[in-house]
Amino acid sequence: MNLGIRYITGNAFAIRPICGVCLLPKRFSSSEAVEVFGRSFKKDDWTNVTEKIISNLERRLLHVKNHPLNIVKERIVKFFHHKYGGYAGSSSPLFSAYEDFSPIVTTNQNFDDLLIPIDHVSRSKSDNYYLNKDWVLRAHTSAHQTELIRAGLPAFLVFGDVYRRDEIDSTHFPVFHQCEGVRLFTKHQLFPNSSTNQSAPEEPQLFAKHDRSAEHQESLSLEATKMMEYDLKSCLEDLINYLFSCTVKARWVEVYFPFTHPSWELEIEHQGKWVEVLGCGVMEQKLVRNAGCPDRAGWAFGIGLERIAMLLYQIPDIRLFWSKDDRFLSQFQVGDAGIDQPITFKPFSNFMPLYNDISFWLDDEKSFHDNDFYDIVRSIGDDLVETVSCFDTYLCPKTGRTSKAFKLTFRHFERQLTQKDVNKIKAEIEQTATRELKITVR
Repeated sequence: MNLGIRYITGNAFAIRPICGVCLLPKRFSSSEAVEVFGRSFKKDDWTNVTEKIISNLERRLLHVKNHPLNIVKERIVKFFHHKYGGYAGSSSPLFSAYEDFSPIVTTNQNFDDLLIPIDHVSRSKSDNYYLNKDWVLRAHTSAHQTELIRAGLPAFLVFGDVYRRDEIDSTHFPVFHQCEGVRLFTKHQLFPNSSTNQSAPEEPQLFAKHDRSAEHQESLSLEATKMMEYDLKSCLEDLINYLFSCTVKARWVEVYFPFTHPSWELEIEHQGKWVEVLGCGVMEQKLVRNAGCPDRAGWAFGIGLERIAMLLYQIPDIRLFWSKDDRFLSQFQVGDAGIDQPITFKPFSNFMPLYNDISFWLDDEKSFHDNDFYDIVRSIGDDLVETVSCFDTYLCPKTGRTSKAFKLTFRHFERQLTQKDVNKIKAEIEQTATRELKITVR
């Protein structure tokens, strides 16, 4: 089943392109500006996006046929199509789906619209890729919530690539893919047997005025919150069971998100361990109200597609999603069997890893962050670097200087690397880090 990339026509359910013509990104054209998608963004003190990261924008893995991320995407859309198709007597499904929003968003979209406090750690340069102080590569598909709610959509899915500065290992990559889901309710939709009287004391209500508690917001009734919680959790449990084609052992864990309350993460048992697969919650009513829907309340969730695909297809390394090797992609040709067929990834590379250590003194400890070093490693080592781990931090009692030591693991999917190969990469990493990070190599 290929849902395709097209507009909804008639009764068809499809993923809608939003942003018009999608231009391939350009490289940095000057020291003054970042050019991407045919637009120029003037650099400032916030600019930290790298050429390597910009180059990933053109890959568009969600559009690649027979790619595991494409399959997971289409299966999620299929689930919502069947669960909510013909909702409330309509000939069209309740949820519309979008996947072509530009990943370049304003800081308002990425943070402010989602009620993320100005001093929240998730806004930091060490966690995000900024084009400048006003523009950022989206860190989550939630960045498009407000505009879709403002457009009057009662329920939608948003798929897209998201960008976060992070550590280097088999489960982390600076670009990954998410699905965002939102559903809004009117009072009558949540309580179909209620009257149209919004203030009748004997009637269940969407809204209330009371102190915020662990169970509800200050402006939402407990009854409405519990109804939305049940609807949300039932939907997502059904989704996970469908994706894994069985009843999965799962548990809900209470967490904090700035944009939902109450909030939960869903964990599933996998190989004897609990693994978090999604986050969700009742949307903050202030967010919904700011988006122009004061008479509705709703829920939202976010799910990482790589996490699901790695568990579902037993893919051991997140770098494999970016492989163009036919030995990888050919394993996901679903053909006539359809997107729901079971697939188990068969490793095709048994090349041995090589190791190298890099240690250095920090000349300016306050300005250094591990993610700055990881970005340099990724830009130079690309996907040859399997993992990077900091194995020692030392404060010299005599000089007061701090030293850090990192172990780099190198492995190529297609050939055996030599020590000469990795020594060359290491030398370039050390030279670049010395120049850009105010360090002294030991």
